[in-house]
Formats: sequence, structure tokens, C-alpha cells
Amino acid sequence: MLDHTNEDTTADRTAPIVVIAPDSFKGSLDAAAVAAAMATGVKRARPDAQVRVCPMADGGEGTLSAVAGAGGRLLTIGVQGAGGAQRSAAIGLLPDGGALIESAEIVGLTDPAGTSTPVLERSTTGVGEAIRHVLDLGVKTIYLALGGSSTNDGGAGLLVALGARLLDAQGNEVKPVPAQLSRVVTVDVGGIDQRLADVVLVGMSDVKSPLAGPTGATFVFGPQKGVEPRQLETTDQSLVTFADAVERAFDRAARERPGAGAAGGLGFALYMLGANLEPGGEVVARKIGLDRALHGAHWLLTGEGRSDSQTLSGKAPFVAARFAHAAGVPATLLSGSIDPHSLRDLNGHFRGCFSIVPGPVSLDDAMRNCAGYLANQAEQLARLMLV
Repeated sequence: MLDHTNEDTTADRTAPIVVIAPDSFKGSLDAAAVAAAMATGVKRARPDAQVRVCPMADGGEGTLSAVAGAGGRLLTIGVQGAGGAQRSAAIGLLPDGGALIESAEIVGLTDPAGTSTPVLERSTTGVGEAIRHVLDLGVKTIYLALGGSSTNDGGAGLLVALGARLLDAQGNEVKPVPAQLSRVVTVDVGGIDQRLADVVLVGMSDVKSPLAGPTGATFVFGPQKGVEPRQLETTDQSLVTFADAVERAFDRAARERPGAGAAGGLGFALYMLGANLEPGGEVVARKIGLDRALHGAHWLLTGEGRSDSQTLSGKAPFVAARFAHAAGVPATLLSGSIDPHSLRDLNGHFRGCFSIVPGPVSLDDAMRNCAGYLANQAEQLARLMLV
């Protein structure tokens, strides 16, 4: 969100321009609250600073809020959650006429109702229902943020919600959940919603995993969703069986494509529907106008809950730093914690990497006092950077 509320249009043209573009500090503050705390600190050090607040996300939880904050509107719809129960979920209708659906909003890991259902009985049916809803609105470009899902169904639920039928050897319909995918022999795609042919589908994800195998959806991400060690091999093989039938039906191959394993295989289903997968952080940065915010700026301040080597795989702070570098603006990282073993790599992209905590504190204290710690450290960094 390009926010000029802290800018004084009559201010001295030599006043520093600061762009603040953090991700959320998960479990503590959302991205907008993190940015506000950072801005408070900067303004303490330099009251004359022009602060441009651009909360970020990278395709996971919070993506909808970040993009919607730059314009457009939120619409609440009814869909199935991961466990099959009805729930309300927000989708974003964007100023350019597109729509954004956040899978974490529908089948997210933070939804207690969905995650109370065993992972092998969860599905992405609600995500497909959300796509169908925006098709009813006449939307021609659909962005689907894939991070933070609690599902591992290969996108079976999404495909069924959009008109596909999963059939066993006797022609009986198969429920689109991981526990049943080994029974799938045929996939009937004759009923797939024809409006999808005229829509641009974009999946937002930084995951490069294929659908199956040792680096695929189940073995890499399944355990955090509840797949038990004894279930890994059979669950993975079920995705292979499902993929065999789906690829025959669509007459295209996608299981090995980078990102097919994103969101428990939701990336695979999107590929089947002709989607492209793009880095989530870059899509968000474009949608919120980060490049415009950096025009004429003197400093970028970004951060996240914890920064380590994974930050450089496309997380929001890394994307923000890349945009800043392209604009000739130095970028500083201010996060809840910094992995000391990753500092050498991180330092290649940031003008310093800093933790918000002033000394040894408990995790509970750090999370409870996050806003205050952020403001204090941002103030000290501003005194250093904006002399």
C-alpha cells in the first residue's frame, strides 16, 4: 500500500524519504501493524521524514490483506473449509478487475475447524468453490496465493469443485481426499467449467517442489500438516496414482514442474488448468506499487518474524530488497530474529541485518512487546541511516 498519510507535501525537499515494506511477524503482528510500528520509530528519529508504508506478503497468509490494502475491496463468501464444514472466507476484488484468492483463508493451517479433521480427509474443494464464485462475477484474471494450506490432496478437491469427476475401476465417484486417491482410475474432465478457458490463472508461490517423490508435497510439507511418518509413503504414492489419471485426462504432464507440490499439490491442479506459477512476493510487490513507492526514496526498511537462508528463496523481505536495489535504494533488514549462520548470505542483499530484541528475552516477551521493540530498533536504525 503506497501510503502518503505520513508525508508532508510542504516539507523541505531534502527531507529523507523512507519506504517501509515488511512482512508479518507471524503469531504477533500482521504486516500493516509491523509497518506502523517501524514508521513510529523512524518518525521519532526524523520527524521530517516522508514515510511510505507498503505492507508486504509472499503468497502465504496475509497476502490478501497486503494486496487489498492497495485498493479494491474484500468480499465475503461461503465455501467449504478443509474438513468439509461451511465457513466464511474473504476474497479480494482488485482495481484492475482481477481477483485474489488466498488458500490460507479457506483451507489454512491456522483454521482450527479444518485442522481438527485428519489431514488425509481434508480437501481443497472450498478453493475451487471460490474460483467458481469469481467466475460468476465475470473476473478474467485470478490470482491464487498458495502458501499456508493444511491440505495434501493434489488439488483434487479444487478440480472436483470446478466440474471434474474422480472415478474408481467400477465407475463409482471417489471423494477428493488423500485417503481415497489411490482408488482413482479415471478422471472425467468433460464437466470442467468452460469459463476457465477464457481466464488467466496465476498461482503465487515460491515453492519449487514437484508433486511427488522425496522432494515433493507429502515428504517435504506433509509432516507439518499432520501426515504421520508411517503414512508418508502411501500418501505420496496416492498422489502418483491420482496424477497418472489426471494427466491422462488433460493430456498434459505437470507433476515434475517446479511448484507442482505447492500447497499440498494445489500447484499441480493449477498447472492442469493452464495456470502459470509466479513468485508470490513479486506479484504482491507489483500489485501494491512498491516500485512507485521507491521512486526518489533514500532508504527501505523491511523485515519478518525470523530471517534465515530461506529468506533468500523469495520471501517478502528479499523481494523488497531486490526492488530497492533496482531503484538504487539501500535496504535494511529488521526482523524478530536473525539466524547467525545465515548472516553472510543475508548481508549480500541488505545494508545490515538486525533483530528487534534489545537483549535476552523470552519468546513470549518478544511477541507480546513486538510493536514497542520494533519502534525502538527502527528509531535507532533511522538515527544511523538518516543522519
